[in-house]
Amino acid sequence: MTTVLVTGAKGFIGKNLCLALKRDPDISLFEYDVDSEISILEDAVGKAVVIFHLAGINRPEKVEDFEVGNHGFTITLLDLIKKSGNKPVIAITSSTQALLDNPYGASKRLAENEICAFGQESGAPVYIYRLANVFGKWCRPFYNSVIATFCHQAAHNQPLRVDDPTKEIDFIYIDDIVRELSSLLQKDHKTVPDKLYSIQPVYKKSLGDISKLLDRFSKVKFGEPLPDFSDEFQKKLYSTYLSYLEKSSLVYSADKKSDNRGYLYELLKTDTAGQIFVSRTLSGITRGNHYHDSKVEKFCVVDGSARISFRSMISGEIFFFDVEGTECKVVDIPPGFTHNIKNTGTHDLLTLFWVNEVFNADKPDTYFSEV
Repeated sequence: MTTVLVTGAKGFIGKNLCLALKRDPDISLFEYDVDSEISILEDAVGKAVVIFHLAGINRPEKVEDFEVGNHGFTITLLDLIKKSGNKPVIAITSSTQALLDNPYGASKRLAENEICAFGQESGAPVYIYRLANVFGKWCRPFYNSVIATFCHQAAHNQPLRVDDPTKEIDFIYIDDIVRELSSLLQKDHKTVPDKLYSIQPVYKKSLGDISKLLDRFSKVKFGEPLPDFSDEFQKKLYSTYLSYLEKSSLVYSADKKSDNRGYLYELLKTDTAGQIFVSRTLSGITRGNHYHDSKVEKFCVVDGSARISFRSMISGEIFFFDVEGTECKVVDIPPGFTHNIKNTGTHDLLTLFWVNEVFNADKPDTYFSEV
């Protein structure tokens, strides 16, 4: 069992890190925050193998609180460690502002110096992480994160104020921080060549680009394509955006098109991977009877019974597949074959369709021809 102490456990980074650490049954976790009893800290410092020192202040009511909450509390923590006689691994999250000449940066730099001095005196391994602007789930909006504020506003249909859309900022994602900090539990720490570390990747993004992405994310429920998930920043920003939605906004209606055959609705659209739609077809009804020159599809019956039929537009050969929802078979639809799907069962047929491109009314690549 590895004993771990996290200071600032109720903060943005602390909540995410503690959640990850609690998933490991071999970790005994002490969580300390500003409203915790000091006795918890006194007990934990003597037992901890690793201490994640995340506590700090970045938006105080009084300027002098920077010194108290960042430098001062670090001294308190180190004094308790020295008193216990323990030599734990210590990782502290600092800020890139430690390089700047302002009260916040100065207080973080002094805290770093205290940690370094303790490492030199005691021989305990110490890791200092200077973080850029962090974003991710559970970050407080209207505090010190522009992405948190923008996500909150976009999720609540509020206008985003962007004074300078060209301004670029370095961002780092919360789960990348958690991954790096958690990895310290697997290291032997026999040699720590450096004390100052950065966490990668860092994303340099303009406020205008972030605003445009969030505007697009808010329209996905109205048929806008999903983000490009091959772009790591977009993928992480979309996850962050969804975490700011109210419970009532997590569910929404698809654009369902009904006729005498049943109904059909578009589930998802993408710019690079086509779209997915769903149909419910009444008993005895046939859909399709068309072919494509280039477009391809996949059909998957998830409930009911169906016959999927093909006819080659060149040879005229006709063939078919009978499928059941209980089988979850996928049928590929190649170009150059007119095709249809018929509900051969006694109740409604539910089918999932994927097509490799979003439907374009100007270039439909869909030509009607009976099988």
